[in-house]
Amino acid sequence: MKNKKTKMNGLRWLRTIACASLFFILHSSFSISQAQVKWHTIAEASTAKIGTKMYFIDFYTSWCGYCKKMDRESFSDPTVAKLLNKYYYPVKFNAEGSDVVKWKGQTYTGTTGQRSNAHQFASAILGKQMGFPTFVLFKSDQTVIQAIPGYYPPRDFAIILWYFASGDCDKYPYDRYQQIFDKEIRPVMEKELQ
Repeated sequence: MKNKKTKMNGLRWLRTIACASLFFILHSSFSISQAQVKWHTIAEASTAKIGTKMYFIDFYTSWCGYCKKMDRESFSDPTVAKLLNKYYYPVKFNAEGSDVVKWKGQTYTGTTGQRSNAHQFASAILGKQMGFPTFVLFKSDQTVIQAIPGYYPPRDFAIILWYFASGDCDKYPYDRYQQIFDKEIRPVMEKELQ
């Protein structure tokens, strides 16, 4: 009898662990899917009607370590993903790719096989500030608002994204904004992202 009871307790314990594991897996995959940026191609962006959103173009290269770090750390952050999906039209663009790009009435081609591997579109937008990653914000009419070069950890990148998305860029100098963000601005941002 004792052996049967021990077996039953062991099965109950195993069932509880299995249910808890399943819950954790489902909850984790739901959270992960909620944290993903919905990236678009440059071809989709060139003809998209984005309303009041801004274009956000991530100029990256395949060899760029900090580009991969942004993908791994910052773009997978739930707050960054929500900001990009809600207020921007996020686009990934390989700055050394060969795609033909139509943007604001111009056509740009890749430069494969030439001495400089930079795509004509990347050269036109980034100019002499050609470094990767560089993120460029555009108005809905495809006019450049701001280029943002370099790697940013998730918290810092969320501040930058909200600075422009909220229109706070017209109210505060960025240095001041960083100082007041946690106390005055973050609660507003978090409320808007719920």
